[in-house]
Amino acid sequence: MSSSVGIFGGAFDPPHDGHLALAGEAIDHFDLDRLLIRVVADPGHKEVETSSQIRLVLAELAFAALDEVEVSLDPFARTVDSLEALDLDDPVFLIGADELVAFPTWKRPDRILELARIGAATRPGSELTALERVIGSLSRPDRVELFPITPLAVSSSEVRDRVAAGLPIDGLVPAAVATEISRLDLYRDM
Repeated sequence: MSSSVGIFGGAFDPPHDGHLALAGEAIDHFDLDRLLIRVVADPGHKEVETSSQIRLVLAELAFAALDEVEVSLDPFARTVDSLEALDLDDPVFLIGADELVAFPTWKRPDRILELARIGAATRPGSELTALERVIGSLSRPDRVELFPITPLAVSSSEVRDRVAAGLPIDGLVPAAVATEISRLDLYRDM
């Protein structure tokens, strides 16, 4: 019996309730036995505010409630390099619908589709016509599956901005993450 593995990578600076909801709903939708949360050490596409080790600890705290989750540091800045190193048997690589729109510009998207299926999370209001156009332009459109998630209006940048402004982040991040952000005095000097 083969196990079904998902991969959810990101900067997680910090991880928030939207990340947790996506992970939980993907586990259910794809019937995943394991979900690898990959904290990208040095994201090639965005600046990060905190070190990879701090983001790793925050991700471990955020996803601790999900039994299927394994959190680790991803030393690769690009998805294709990470997937080649992992060498898994047909995993599901999870992304948001907004990331799917940019997917054709990623490093070696055709190779990514050889190495993994793509599970793209959609929310009410997602521009399905644009997503279908992107999927249709790919070499392997059969390797992409859209799945709906419950929308949560939260982003990592919003959490950082609220902390910097001295505003509460209750209901935006798991309680253990909020406690650790406060304990380490993160995101204050932005």
